[in-house]
Amino acid sequence: MAGLTKDTPYPTEIKLHQKSRILDIAFSDGKTFQFPCEFLRVYSPSAEVSGHGPGQEVLQTGKKMVSIVKIEPVGHYAIQLNFTDGHNTGLYSWDLLYNFGLNQDKM
Repeated sequence: MAGLTKDTPYPTEIKLHQKSRILDIAFSDGKTFQFPCEFLRVYSPSAEVSGHGPGQEVLQTGKKMVSIVKIEPVGHYAIQLNFTDGHNTGLYSWDLLYNFGLNQDKM
């Protein structure tokens, strides 16, 4: 992953749809992505989910009905999502969310 640069697209709008459990994110380059809360929870960038090294990933199951209860900004580079199952340790940086959007179908 390239990481954040001055060229990294950044969100211009983040909108949570509680009923459909969809997080809409519009980026500065005009692209808009829709993320199901379940997808964001399953692919959380936290150590609890991704492990502390290669091969230590923990498969997240049973997250179909999970939703986001709170979105907190972290500096000018990420958001922290608080999920209904109590998970809240993953930081979703702009480049991570953008890459998720580009690769969501493959994931």
